[in-house]
Amino acid sequence: MRNIEVCVSPELIHLYDTKGKNVVIVDIFRATSTMMAALANGVASITPIMDLESCRAMSPSGYVIAGERNGLTAEGFELGNSPLAYLDNAYAGKKIAMTTTNGTLAIEKTKTDANRILLGAFVNLKATARYLKDQNQDILILCAGWKGKFNLEDSLYAGALVSNLHLHFQTDCDSAIALKSLYESNSHRLQIFLGQASHAKRLQNHNIEADIDFCLTQDKYDIVGLLSGEELIAFEMSGK
Repeated sequence: MRNIEVCVSPELIHLYDTKGKNVVIVDIFRATSTMMAALANGVASITPIMDLESCRAMSPSGYVIAGERNGLTAEGFELGNSPLAYLDNAYAGKKIAMTTTNGTLAIEKTKTDANRILLGAFVNLKATARYLKDQNQDILILCAGWKGKFNLEDSLYAGALVSNLHLHFQTDCDSAIALKSLYESNSHRLQIFLGQASHAKRLQNHNIEADIDFCLTQDKYDIVGLLSGEELIAFEMSGK
């Protein structure tokens, strides 16, 4: 049977073998949630970039540049890291270059050896689970965390995905077992439980509670976010 594991921080990724696995990158507050909102609202592609200067340099090539550091829009960037900015097809057809504090770093750390990289977000949880069930690869869920530290929201998503896949995948990974239990114990009160999370409090200090509400909405979209070459694109799951 296929195997599923959870790495709770990019700082621990060296302890895991990513070669040939489907790797799910998770940054609930807010990078992967924002990326899924963008792709679901018609953005042509998203190019994840490690640093601000490289991302800024994409602007003359026709990219809309999105930059976030420490929860705030980086100076000189058109967009920050809010999923709400992409709603109502606001950037449909555009190519986005995006750099964030945690999420784009997690993508960079795994893209060389992984079979496929997917975006993990509550807004398309079931679609991602269905896609992974159809594949023949082991899975590694990588939580972006906060500056190398464990965080609650990414870990709860990891538990949710393990919970959705446990009939199809085996695991002897303690973090996968623990986070599955944590999610199942709190799935009925996610917003209340995650209100305690350190990053939720950081975002609340920036008066963006609406972003938090959006990021905790489950199964809003029936698409999957995949890395194709250097770009993140949408894969339509309807009818699957």
